[in-house]
Amino acid sequence: MTAAMPTTVADFIETVNRHDEQGFLNAFAEDGFVDDWGRVFTGRDEIKAWSDKEFIGATGTMTVTDTHVDGDRVTVIADWRSTHANGLSKFVFDVAADKLASMTIREG
Repeated sequence: MTAAMPTTVADFIETVNRHDEQGFLNAFAEDGFVDDWGRVFTGRDEIKAWSDKEFIGATGTMTVTDTHVDGDRVTVIADWRSTHANGLSKFVFDVAADKLASMTIREG
């Protein structure tokens, strides 16, 4: 890793790797969103529906290979493995206090 990962993001990754749905949903701000390759899911209900099929529900795990921190924006390159999709991915997190304002997923 090239930068120390903020606790909010590190805890989130541990939560994902434990397949903890409640912890995953609770990590997002009330108006938080996920942008998964241009498909945007806003708010708890939309994020949960997406995650049930493609993230936590797909028993995904993230193995971090690189991290870059620029203020409240944290970019994580991770090897993503799940029953839905696999491969090196770039996760960009915008952090608001102790919550995630957003998570954007693109090719790593």
